[in-house]
Amino acid sequence: MIVTVTPNPSLDRALELDRLEVGAVNRARRVHVHPGGKGINVSRVLVRHGIPSLAVLPTGGADGRRLVELLDEQGVATLAVPVHGDTRTNLTLVEDGGTTTKVNAPGPRLTPAEADALLAAVELQLALRPGVLVGAGSLPLAAGETFFVRLAELAARHGVPFALDTSGAPLTEAVRAGGLALVKPNDDELADLVGRELVTVGDVVDAAHEVLDAGNRAVLVSLGAHGAMLVDPEGAWWAGGPPIVPLSTVGAGDSTLAGYLATDGDGGDRLRNAVAFGRAAVLLPGTAVPGPTDIDPGAVRVVHNPDPRLALKEM
Repeated sequence: MIVTVTPNPSLDRALELDRLEVGAVNRARRVHVHPGGKGINVSRVLVRHGIPSLAVLPTGGADGRRLVELLDEQGVATLAVPVHGDTRTNLTLVEDGGTTTKVNAPGPRLTPAEADALLAAVELQLALRPGVLVGAGSLPLAAGETFFVRLAELAARHGVPFALDTSGAPLTEAVRAGGLALVKPNDDELADLVGRELVTVGDVVDAAHEVLDAGNRAVLVSLGAHGAMLVDPEGAWWAGGPPIVPLSTVGAGDSTLAGYLATDGDGGDRLRNAVAFGRAAVLLPGTAVPGPTDIDPGAVRVVHNPDPRLALKEM
């Protein structure tokens, strides 16, 4: 069992259109409505691949109820913690060719008591010793920048590995506190974390080692169209494949994380599967998640300890 925690979930509406005309009336060809939030997406992918997963999330209002209904329809078990504020709705505009414009709402303002209730719900699941705890996504208003630090401390208390996918100050706080089994930023988030631009493979490896030196065990870095890298004490790996034309890039990083968690083996094997999952996700509309028939690990090339002088844009 893999437990995911999404502190700021959403109901995601994706609209497909030929071309976005800013300041004009745009008409969509199709509309997709999916459960949203990074941890929720990880659970959705895992369940599609037959891996049990429980999604823990705060919910409020009609959209919160609809979110839980959609997850139930997809076979994803949920532990919903009631909050007074309404669950947010996010909007994604997807143009032909895959250009994606995303508008994310801020979400409800959690009271200290509601944040504590969410953590208490997670701790009840940690007592059952799941294989991994995943914390992912943005934090709702007033949750506090150390929410994921508190979550990591709970996981450590119960001996459960904790994987984190977030950004900004919450990422900085959690990385500095240490004890993370896996940190999953994209290249921009990692650059923000270390305070410098990442241009080459060596830049990414050096930045990842700063994360490891803070007491964390592995770093999985999404590079967008240029693949992904994994850095741990055993070395570094890069993985990628032939260029593809995306339908939607929303949720691709979440599928990448799910592919990593779904795989046994060494770093190269896990990274290959992670990238295969992420590549499959961008070929699907909206925030649809890939199933077993969508995954093609054979299209992914893996390089152990790639040349540090290579520019990321050349990968």
